[in-house]
Amino acid sequence: MEDIIHDTIYESILEGDRATATAGVEQALEAGLDPDVILQEGMIAAMKEVGRRFEEGDYFVPEMLIAARAMQSGLAVLKPHLVDSDIKPAGTVAVGTVKGDLHDIGKNLVAMMLEGAGFVIHDLGTDVAPEAFVAAIEENGVDVVALSALLTTTMPSMEATVKAIDAAGLRNQVKIIVGGAPVTQDYAERIGADGFAPDASSAVTVTESLLA
Repeated sequence: MEDIIHDTIYESILEGDRATATAGVEQALEAGLDPDVILQEGMIAAMKEVGRRFEEGDYFVPEMLIAARAMQSGLAVLKPHLVDSDIKPAGTVAVGTVKGDLHDIGKNLVAMMLEGAGFVIHDLGTDVAPEAFVAAIEENGVDVVALSALLTTTMPSMEATVKAIDAAGLRNQVKIIVGGAPVTQDYAERIGADGFAPDASSAVTVTESLLA
């Protein structure tokens, strides 16, 4: 039975094979395997390997995207069973591209990689106003807010969002991470963010470390 998890689910995610990932999860569930084992040893383990390969330069953004999509296909089948077995998520993250910015590829990849690492994701989309991030914290019990900006002209929206969260009295409840092509560690520190992630793989590492 472990062959289904490793040889089918794990390998199909690494290869970005959505159909096989989905079929593998269905097969594992039919065989009576624990949904948490399928998630941890099949999907999360595969996405960790994807992140490792990306960091070592063996995978690039396209490979990460197709692997993440394969993981999501399998996860769609697994999710109802995870709910039934009351498995606790790694944390809850609100992800969004800040106000004025319509870029979504980086944000989508961060959301998929975090989901692959066992986090519950609230994807707020693009052009997200500071008030919408505040509402997400209030309504969804969010642990981490992940802000994306791909333009230097929209970076000030990141600072405005941090200030809005602070003004709402919620700053101590959440960790804030920022990322995107023009964003730097120095800028993250300047606006009072808790972490900076230069890419989707490091976004997972930074989020995990902030919640550890």
